[in-house]
Amino acid sequence: MRFWKLATVAIATTLLVGCGPPQVDQSGSDEDSRTGTLRVWLFDEANREPKEKVVDAAVREFESAHEDVTVDVRYIAVDTRSERFTGAFNDPSSAPDVAEFGNTDLASYVAAGGMSDLTGMVENWPAASDLSDSVLDTAKVDDRIYGVPWFTGVRALYYRTDVFEDLGLEPPRTLDELVETARTIRSQRPDMYGIAAGGKYTYAMMPFVWAFGGELAEREDGSWRSTIDTEPSRRGIRTYTRLLDPSICPPDQCSQMTGTESVQAFAGGKAAMTIGGDFNRTAVNEGAAGDDYDVVPLPGREPGSVAPAFAGGNLLGVMRSSDHSTLAQEFIKVLAGKKHQREMYEAMSYLPTFEDVQDQVAADDPAIEPFIETLQAGTRFVPSTPTWSEIDAQEILPTMAQRIATGEGVRGATGEAARRMNSTFGE
Repeated sequence: MRFWKLATVAIATTLLVGCGPPQVDQSGSDEDSRTGTLRVWLFDEANREPKEKVVDAAVREFESAHEDVTVDVRYIAVDTRSERFTGAFNDPSSAPDVAEFGNTDLASYVAAGGMSDLTGMVENWPAASDLSDSVLDTAKVDDRIYGVPWFTGVRALYYRTDVFEDLGLEPPRTLDELVETARTIRSQRPDMYGIAAGGKYTYAMMPFVWAFGGELAEREDGSWRSTIDTEPSRRGIRTYTRLLDPSICPPDQCSQMTGTESVQAFAGGKAAMTIGGDFNRTAVNEGAAGDDYDVVPLPGREPGSVAPAFAGGNLLGVMRSSDHSTLAQEFIKVLAGKKHQREMYEAMSYLPTFEDVQDQVAADDPAIEPFIETLQAGTRFVPSTPTWSEIDAQEILPTMAQRIATGEGVRGATGEAARRMNSTFGE
């Protein structure tokens, strides 16, 4: 059994949840002081101590290199971040200089005018050449960089090694094989789901869309438009919703299942497979699956390929209102640099965003290899627009999947989903 490290509630939350765009704007500061107090907001954790030790070490390193500078770190609750950031955008005097935030929140904060453009900083930072390109894309809006990826998270395929061995099965090499393997398991083990694949598990469905060459939406002439109803996207959706079938994961039990519930079903011994994140490892390890599971990258359309995973994670950025802009950027280079990213992995199991550091942790801990392989195969992200949080809140994609699972045709369900997405995009 591979040893899985601690994963916190906070990472699961920040990897999955976005908040709506703050209805505010602000102007940038004309000051750039190199002394005084640098204010930093970081997300609190269910167990803050391991993270705090890494942060404290980075603060000591930074302060020792910057005379007459004090770093004031405040930990804020993830659940109240929308209110805290909106207040900071409205009242720059209460705002930090450096802030941690989820990458799904970025587009909203940029639209509010709250974040500094860090494109020049990143382009001139030698270490940044080792940042994963696809993860760095999660820090961009309109091809400009507004944050440094501090850590990331992806999903891969968990499977029960004992069940596969008993039935003489091998891990599937393609998404079509995944469907057939899940069906075989359900036929031989009717007390188990072949795979726990929830109708509300959008982050499990997205890789199917991307693996078949589809997209969620595309931008043209400055406007976003849904592409969920194009034929490549429909092929991916059709393949995913084939899993929501009585012969694999019955719709009456699985169409309402979320990602958390899907992982819980696997951890509890009710499913032979699931799509889960590196941040789900502790839950699986502590469940009935116990020592009898392993993880491989979610396969793609062809043998040997990896389905593109959604890249969750958090960024470190500089507020536009900061009057310590240069110091703020320099502090981010320290805290989000390779040394402290490695320490954050050791402390919190947060996946690094530098590819050379990823290689190091995979070499030291083979259990993380499937997730690193998934990362380095190339990840994808949701459209970088504040309206995506509205689409997510309306559950447009889960509703689409549920309608297909309960008998509606793929073409009709994806067409309606595209219409609703375009209405939200403003088309």
